Amino acid sequence: MSVPEVQNPINGGAPVARPSRRRFNWDWVGVAPFFLFALLFLILPSISIFIRSFESVDGGFTLDNIIALFTERDIINAYKTSLGISLITALAGGVFGFFLAYSVILGGLPRAFRVFLITFSGVASNFAGVPLAFAFIATIGNAGLVTRGLENLLGFDIHQTGFTIYSTVGLSIVYMYFQFPLMVLIMAPALDGLRREWVEACENLGGTNFQYWRYIAFPILLPSILGTMVLLFGNAFGAYATAYAFSGSFINLVTILIGAQIQGDVLYNPGLGNALALGMIVIMTISMLGYTYLQRRSARWVQ
Repeated sequence: MSVPEVQNPINGGAPVARPSRRRFNWDWVGVAPFFLFALLFLILPSISIFIRSFESVDGGFTLDNIIALFTERDIINAYKTSLGISLITALAGGVFGFFLAYSVILGGLPRAFRVFLITFSGVASNFAGVPLAFAFIATIGNAGLVTRGLENLLGFDIHQTGFTIYSTVGLSIVYMYFQFPLMVLIMAPALDGLRREWVEACENLGGTNFQYWRYIAFPILLPSILGTMVLLFGNAFGAYATAYAFSGSFINLVTILIGAQIQGDVLYNPGLGNALALGMIVIMTISMLGYTYLQRRSARWVQ
């Protein structure tokens, strides 16, 4: 369709093309469900949590809920426990998952094992909640299969060493089940992105394999490794169903404390629960900003 011409009185009546109307970009329709989902389940709930953090039990305005985050010993201990478990599982899961991904992607293992590990990691990284808690209780709980097997076959009682699965150490072991598979899934494409030309250039210049990893590969992968560890930290910090089904209220975690304040009969204080959630949102936001920054750094090299 041709663009209609109009007479230009300034240019002696010479015809000029009429500017065409800007067409609507229908590509935005495809992403509309994402923005709607983010609005309904992320933005609006976050605004509601922020507003209700300043509500007292009787519905009035108060700053006591925010002050309690920095003064109440139980709340401070809950944050310390949650941050400690998240940090330990992020570091351990990151290191173990990286070496596992390296052995499969670059270690020369059979391709069938690589397919099996990637498939297992995809399933295990999403296996959480009540099923995961029950699986570990049935395996290494007080009457678990492994626990009873060690007692009957070897006469060894793991509880005599002071170990119990119903502790922060035990919960960290449970979290590791879905932490290191997530590390494998994210680091596998990064390891595949290491170019063969970099290895050949290092070898042509007389470099060793250690020097290649020390000065080339590891610096390139470091932002991806740290960014994924930040993601693992946030993944563990926000877990609730697994911890609650595994230990109930025996382990003082922020997520469990929020549930007790909102749903409990004794500790019922929705305003304090929202203030606790607001503190988690701040920590998670900082984690996601760090993850985004590190991913941008890694994207410059690994694509």
